[in-house]
Amino acid sequence: LLLDEIDLASNKILCLQSILEGKGVFLKKTGRYIQPAPGFQIFATANTKGKGSDDGRFIGTNVLNEAFLERFPVTFEQEYPTVATESKILSKICDDENFCKRLADWADIIRKTFYDGGIDEVISTRRLVHIIRAYAIWGDKMKAIQVCLNRFDEETKSAFSDLYDKIDADVDMNDTIDTIDNTKEV
Repeated sequence: LLLDEIDLASNKILCLQSILEGKGVFLKKTGRYIQPAPGFQIFATANTKGKGSDDGRFIGTNVLNEAFLERFPVTFEQEYPTVATESKILSKICDDENFCKRLADWADIIRKTFYDGGIDEVISTRRLVHIIRAYAIWGDKMKAIQVCLNRFDEETKSAFSDLYDKIDADVDMNDTIDTIDNTKEV
């Protein structure tokens, strides 16, 4: 069983405690006791490791009961992929390997700056996939980046765009900005 984004769950998730201990559960509605099959496992994902989000990045997440969390015997932390791995991920959906590599480099620099406390936002692998998909639609790297950065505030969008412009000498940010500005006027 995969409990995806478990830190969004309410306290009703505590009903799984006996199952997490390898015991069964009695279902009142059916009057049956259900025993987990041999090899049955429960996995959970959480952005906050059940601790909630104080900085607002993962709004809506909850602090999970410590006794409940203790029933998960191991915790794995999944860091962002290396540049090489992320480039391979992106190249599975885009033939422009150079663009994939530059996007992965760009995201890596942003992440390092984020972890060093220099910025408040980060670029996820999911956001890079969005950029690749937007690029497939428009065929314009900077337009793809711009429309996928629109969720950020103006200062962040500008800083991230300027950084990509420095990484990829093949793009002309001014042409893309003119195109986007003209689109707004329509």
